[in-house]
Amino acid sequence: MAIDYGPRRCGLAVTDPLQITAGPLETVPTHTLLDWLTAYFAKEQVQEVVIGQPRQMSGEDSASMQQIRPFMNAFRKRFPDMRLVPFDERFTSVLAHKAMLDGGLRKKARQDKATVDKIAACIILEDYLVAARR
Repeated sequence: MAIDYGPRRCGLAVTDPLQITAGPLETVPTHTLLDWLTAYFAKEQVQEVVIGQPRQMSGEDSASMQQIRPFMNAFRKRFPDMRLVPFDERFTSVLAHKAMLDGGLRKKARQDKATVDKIAACIILEDYLVAARR
C-alpha cells in the first residue's frame, strides 16, 4: 500500500498480491486516516506501507515533512508490526496530472484533487515496486 499524505486528504493505492501493478484505491480525509487504515488492515492483508517523502531538488526533505513525521510516529505506535517505508515522491502530483491528461480524463475530472491524490499514491507505489525489483 502507498500513501500520498496531505494536510487535508490522503491518496491511497494498493498493489496486486504478486506486487506487479499498482492501482488507486481511495482518498481519505487526513484526520480519519489512522482509523480508516485500522479497518482496512482488519479486512485486507498488507505487508508494508510506503509513504511519500516530499523532497527538494537538492534531495533534502521539504518543509511538508514536518506534517508527515507526526503521522509516521502515530502510525508506528498504532501498527508496530507494520513496516512503514518513506519513499521519494518528487514530481508525483505533476506526473499524476500528466497521466490523467494522457488518459483522456475531462478537465472537470482532472481538477478533482481527490483523484490526483489517488493517482499520485499509485505513482509512488509503482516507483517503489520498480526500485524494489532492482
